[in-house]
Amino acid sequence: MPVFPSIEGEPALDKVFKRFPHTVMPLLEYHDRLLRDRSPLTVAERELIAAYVSGINACTYCHGAHVVAARAFGIDADVFEGLMADLESSAIDEKLKPLLAYVGKLTRTPAMMAQADADRVYAAGWDEKALFDAVSVCALFNFMNRIVEGSGIKSNPLEADQAEIDARLARMGGTTDDPHEGEPSYTRLADLWGIRKG
Repeated sequence: MPVFPSIEGEPALDKVFKRFPHTVMPLLEYHDRLLRDRSPLTVAERELIAAYVSGINACTYCHGAHVVAARAFGIDADVFEGLMADLESSAIDEKLKPLLAYVGKLTRTPAMMAQADADRVYAAGWDEKALFDAVSVCALFNFMNRIVEGSGIKSNPLEADQAEIDARLARMGGTTDDPHEGEPSYTRLADLWGIRKG
């Protein structure tokens, strides 16, 4: 029996959000504020963090969806295999490694965070706003991973046919003139899914 018997067919995020719409718009708006508003982190870096945290949590749906989103903003999809295997030896930009180590530790062992973890991020050249944005993306995707896994959603967007991957890439909006901000794309999902309240 599915987690939510009233939802027909294979569990999917759009179906879950349509079934329980009360908090969907604020949640999608928060996605856009955090992942698309101006930040010291590029949109691509924020999507990379979303994919990385989701990969640590083994959330197949969110990891795949945000690998695709990161690709839309210029991250090479080939870096993720090495990143998930071993951050330190991966092909990720050296400046990003302390930030990813921070969100990785925050995901795995949040009570073990120490000043030294933040100091490493600052030593790499990031400021407080960058660290807070990274922490916020980490928190959002730990939250989203629990919604997805708790709802029984197991599909992998990376295994979709090329037409669906292309459609997902197009929904992300792609790169802009300023890599540190992007057009809202998550609230558009409410229209696509038919759940926006007028």
